[in-house]
Amino acid sequence: MKVAWFGNKRKSGRNYILPDETMFSRPSLMNHAAGSSIVFPIYGNVYPVGYDVLHLPSELTWLQCDAPCSQCSETPHPLYKPSNDFVPCKDPLCASLQPTDDYTCEDPNQCDYEIKYADQYSTLGVLINDVYLLNFTNGVQLKVRMALGCGYDQIFSPSTYHPLDGILGLGRGKASLVSQLNSQGLVRNVIGHCLSSRGGGYIFFGNVYDSSKMSWTPISSIDSGKHYSAGPAELVFGGRKTGVGSLNIIFDTGSSYTYFNSQAYHALITLLNKELNRKPIKAAPDDQTLPMCWHGKRPFRSINEVKKYFKPLTLSFTNGGRVKPQFEIPPEAYLIISKMGNVCLGILNGPEVGLDISMLDKVMVFDNAKQLIGWGPADCNGVPKSRDVSL
Repeated sequence: MKVAWFGNKRKSGRNYILPDETMFSRPSLMNHAAGSSIVFPIYGNVYPVGYDVLHLPSELTWLQCDAPCSQCSETPHPLYKPSNDFVPCKDPLCASLQPTDDYTCEDPNQCDYEIKYADQYSTLGVLINDVYLLNFTNGVQLKVRMALGCGYDQIFSPSTYHPLDGILGLGRGKASLVSQLNSQGLVRNVIGHCLSSRGGGYIFFGNVYDSSKMSWTPISSIDSGKHYSAGPAELVFGGRKTGVGSLNIIFDTGSSYTYFNSQAYHALITLLNKELNRKPIKAAPDDQTLPMCWHGKRPFRSINEVKKYFKPLTLSFTNGGRVKPQFEIPPEAYLIISKMGNVCLGILNGPEVGLDISMLDKVMVFDNAKQLIGWGPADCNGVPKSRDVSL
């Protein structure tokens, strides 16, 4: 995610409407909810058309809003009606969204931002405080004041366009929702998700996982702080080393597929072609769904029909210790079925190694407090027994 400062576009005539401060008594919040968690159920497809898009690297959660909106894309729900409780320009939350520490405030009472994403989508907006009614897993229900973005000017790429309400930012910065909740003593600075290959799943803030079943690796110290990355790791194909190592892995829910850098990608293609040479599936160059697709004697209806022809992948993290955490990627986590009934490789050639669909059917934990990334097997088709909350 690239962030650039955008000048003041505040509309005149707005009045400040501050919420009742009695809602936010810090001692009562910490006594009742500290150490608890929040679970957000996800309904429908893992990559739904509409609603909020989950985006791990993004720090800010924002909604397309009626501020009024100068340029908004199609939304599945009415535009967000913002409060008049603006975050000041010099607030630490605002500073975390700016490209430099010495940014200029055209209006000291308002935080303006611009966010640009890798798929050419961008948004201009202002940072707004609002009140959320949250149900915690310990049974406590609280009204919590947090900041989110009011996006009033969006630019999107026609090739990647789909209706959405906004972006649910799950990044590591101060403006992320989990960081704000943590600063109020409500949850640990931990986020996680469990996304089902059948659609649906859940995300969570705090501790909603069995640590005894998890594998852990440190968050990379060479990262800029925006991404959840780990490494170095070695690529293993069907249990055998490939000779491709020193990979820095980025865990990202913002794209639809997994990406390997050029070295890892071409090594994988070579191994796949060799492995499939004597299998009853052949290359399908006429299928433009993805760069690499294969067809059978008849159209495939599900991954289960074809996964037996493919071998699992593994990312083996060195970590400098004897025990090497293994991130396993079974065929069903890197293959898709196209509309033509062919099987396609859901791993693309990119500038870096980024995992997306390969995180399906696992509980993924990003512990910002301990600077660890964890994963483990899980049934993501149901939400853990707890009180849920939806934003």
